[in-house]
Amino acid sequence: MTTSAPAAHLAQLNVATLRHPLDDPRMAPFVELLEPVNTAADSAQGFVWRLVEDGAADATALRPAGEDVIVNLTVWETQEALWDFTYRSGHLEVLRRRREWFERHVEAHLVLWWVPAGHLPTTGEALERLADLRAHGPSPRAFTFASPYTAAEAAQHLQAVPPAQPGPAARNAQSAPAEDAAAL
Repeated sequence: MTTSAPAAHLAQLNVATLRHPLDDPRMAPFVELLEPVNTAADSAQGFVWRLVEDGAADATALRPAGEDVIVNLTVWETQEALWDFTYRSGHLEVLRRRREWFERHVEAHLVLWWVPAGHLPTTGEALERLADLRAHGPSPRAFTFASPYTAAEAAQHLQAVPPAQPGPAARNAQSAPAEDAAAL
């Protein structure tokens, strides 16, 4: 008898450097799209969770990656569900207009990784995955849509490679360091 691998979900972080403060009139079209896009995400097939600030409808006031950088951290049942929401919904309008509101990134600004079903990643964990992708390129630990890995590949990688010890900056950014060990 074989045991099946625990169910996994796909976590994603993307960061965007603001061209202007969110209260600047030039950012008004983006701010106006936040609520409908977040509502669409919340009801999208395969959506599990998204980071929001306590008492707020979104996470735009959270700035764990820098004062002018906003973060989007979500969890999805599958990579296909995230892809469909990102590229086959009203979210695509935001992507098409992103240069109006955000600086062009010269390094990776999106990272994907597998987490055990039920695990909610911390911003510290997410930023560590982004740093891993930037430093080492795509791997089962931190990857992109263009260079994907399956949950099984991530689990196999985790068994074969001992977890890296996060550096001081990553440890300080984590609100619950023990949670990082739960991620695949």
